[in-house]
Amino acid sequence: MNEHENPWQTLTSRTVYDNPWILVRHEDVINPGGGPGLYGVVHMKNKAIGVVPVDAQGNTYLVGQYRYTLNEYSWEIPEGGGPIGIEPLESAKRELKEETGFTAARWTSIGRIHLSNSVTDEEGFMFLAEELTPGETAPEETEDLRVWKLPLAEAVAMVIDGRITDSMSIAGLLKVARLRGL
Repeated sequence: MNEHENPWQTLTSRTVYDNPWILVRHEDVINPGGGPGLYGVVHMKNKAIGVVPVDAQGNTYLVGQYRYTLNEYSWEIPEGGGPIGIEPLESAKRELKEETGFTAARWTSIGRIHLSNSVTDEEGFMFLAEELTPGETAPEETEDLRVWKLPLAEAVAMVIDGRITDSMSIAGLLKVARLRGL
C-alpha cells in the first residue's frame, strides 16, 4: 500500500449540520476493501491550540472547567480555538492570556496533533510557554475557569493516573516532561 494514496472513494457528500464552529457531512463511500459504506465527518472551523506554561520554578498552570459535552469537570492545559488563517502561535498567546492572565517571553512549538482523526479533521498545535509574566485573565462568556498552579511533575502524574483525560493536555504535558527530562 502506498501511504500517500487514498484507498477510500467518496461517492456522495452532503452537509447535514452547520454552525459557526463545526460542519457535519454524511458521505457515501467505497471502503479500502472495496465494499460500500458511509462516513460521518465533523469538519472543525478552527484549529485547536494548547499551551503548557512553565514558570522558572518548574510549575505549570492547569485550567479547570466543567465540560458540557462530557458532563464532567476537567483539568486541562490552557487551550482553545484558533481561527483558520491566523498563525497558531498568535492564537496560543491569546489563549494563554485569556485563560491564565500570563504573557510569555519565550515560546517553543512542541507539536502538531490530530485529536480524534476517526471522525473529525481537527488539527491542533501545542506550545511550551516560558518566562511568564502575570496579568489579568479575560475568559470568554462560555468559560467559568479555575487556574491551578502545581509542579509540572504533579501534572504529569495526573496524566499517568488518569485524572487528566483531555488528549491535547496529555500530549502537551508528556512532551514537555520529556523535553525537561522528567
